[in-house]
Amino acid sequence: MSGRSKRYRQASESLDADKLYSLEEAIGLLKGFPSGKFDESVDIAVNLGVDPKHADQMVRGALVLPHSAGKEVRVLVFAKGDKEKEALEAGADHVGGEDLAKKIQDEGWFDFDRVVAAPDMMGVVGKLGRVLGPRGLMPNPKLGTVTPNVGQAIAEQKAGKVEYRVDKSGIVHCSVGKASLDAQQLLENASALLGALQKAKPAATKGIYMKKIAVSTTMGPGIKVDPGSPLADQAA
Repeated sequence: MSGRSKRYRQASESLDADKLYSLEEAIGLLKGFPSGKFDESVDIAVNLGVDPKHADQMVRGALVLPHSAGKEVRVLVFAKGDKEKEALEAGADHVGGEDLAKKIQDEGWFDFDRVVAAPDMMGVVGKLGRVLGPRGLMPNPKLGTVTPNVGQAIAEQKAGKVEYRVDKSGIVHCSVGKASLDAQQLLENASALLGALQKAKPAATKGIYMKKIAVSTTMGPGIKVDPGSPLADQAA
């Protein structure tokens, strides 16, 4: 464990490397770790029994967690006419069309965290696929970011809606809040994510679906969670 910080080593010493903790125990241990100089994220990694190379085993979605971490989310909206007015009234940080697309394309402007688009603006947004896609910013109907209900979409993004997507290794990485949230709030957020993952289980999946689960803070060690523990199982 050479090269690790003193805080990391202290946190690791409180863990049993061979034990699978319940979700509640893991969150409790995590909350007891020495605090950092900033409000660290609390992350979950879930190894799923899927093969993402097959389209019918892709796991992807979004949800609004029960408790927001309070992070300010800057939302850009592609809309015009009444939808532009709706977006402004809902608190969008930037609203426009071709002008914003040009600014992103020509100037490399990315002063936003999420992108929402009205369906009739996808002709404009589609041209930005190569720019927004690699950054995870491309609007998608399945994630609720391409919708005629732009006001609702903005409210969800501002409330801390999180997106999850299985990577090529079959693992989903997702933040479920900040370390400043209390243990119960983090537990409820983590349970909500696990529940969403279970609902997104592909019909083509065979065998064990949730194979491994781990929780961690940004700078802390991972804590192994028993996928069959009551809370994790209930969430699943």
